[in-house]
Amino acid sequence: MKTMLTMKRIFQLLPVLLLVTIRLHAQRPPAISSPDVQTDHSITFRYFSRTAQRVYVSGEFLKAPVAMKKDTSGIWSVTVPPVTPDIYPYSFWVDSVQIADPNNTYIFANERFKRSIVDIPGDKPLIHSLQNVPHGKVSYQYYNSTTLGTTRTLLVYTPPGFKADGKIKYPVLYLIHGGSDTEETWTKVGRANLIADNLIAQKKAKPMIIVMPYGNVRPKPMADFTQDVIKDIIPFIEANYPVIKESKGRAVAGFSVGGGQTLNIGLTNTDKFAYICSYAPYTATDEFKKNFKNWSPDAAAMNKQLKLFTISVGTEDFLYESVKQNIAMFQEKKIKIEPLIVPGGHTWMNCKLYLTNTLQQIFK
Repeated sequence: MKTMLTMKRIFQLLPVLLLVTIRLHAQRPPAISSPDVQTDHSITFRYFSRTAQRVYVSGEFLKAPVAMKKDTSGIWSVTVPPVTPDIYPYSFWVDSVQIADPNNTYIFANERFKRSIVDIPGDKPLIHSLQNVPHGKVSYQYYNSTTLGTTRTLLVYTPPGFKADGKIKYPVLYLIHGGSDTEETWTKVGRANLIADNLIAQKKAKPMIIVMPYGNVRPKPMADFTQDVIKDIIPFIEANYPVIKESKGRAVAGFSVGGGQTLNIGLTNTDKFAYICSYAPYTATDEFKKNFKNWSPDAAAMNKQLKLFTISVGTEDFLYESVKQNIAMFQEKKIKIEPLIVPGGHTWMNCKLYLTNTLQQIFK
């Protein structure tokens, strides 16, 4: 009798379970591919939502956001015309809310913007592309920051053939990211490791170690990062890696906020850095004003210490005018500087170009 009651309850529940299954299946989003890069370098983007009223795609390859169209299944899509091969950030705007592409695992490493990345390969391998050459290694490291009173992270690129216990002493580039980026942005977006691999393979760059620290020290004063680099990061690297411990074996470079930090770090420590390369530097900071508002450098001594001092910027960069003013200020102070002015804006596309130039200029 008990078995019959149990079977009866099961049969009574079957229609309910079937209905729930059907509803869950109906709510499950379809499997879609996005982005799809075509052979002509056009790109198709897709996004699923039955309830959204408007969906746009926005990217640094577009002059303005482009509307996507919805089909009967709830898939929004659009194909944009051919794009110049490079790596570009993009995002979707869903009813005025910016989101990363949920079907793309290639995410822009950033603490503020929610963007994805699309990689349009060239007809010939681009300098940042994965090529059949010997590859270095990127490792995550922890170091004790006595300046900031905490344990912090950084990334370290070691070149192909690197041996920690070998006889070779390597030069080091300290490479700083932009304002809301992270220590991973230089590898995940800037492809610094692959650019280095390819240039080293082409014998256009010296084998070197590249250190990519996390430049945001908030809620501490941002100026503390300079001391963190000098007092904690450099000693950590020199205690754990076979490196040249003289200024001729050290370079510092950075983009945007990191470009401003590069100027603060490098130009106030020319005894420690023979190479200073600043990319589209943001310098509207208290630290920069303190260091350079009433600056009276010994230009002859500084020019003797520095083997290379460059500032790079794009003509469409929103910082273009302020960067030109800074270049003029350094020239007025008789500091030897090599400006690099190129087309384009405040983008990681330009940033890769700046880094490519730097790697071929330093440690010669």
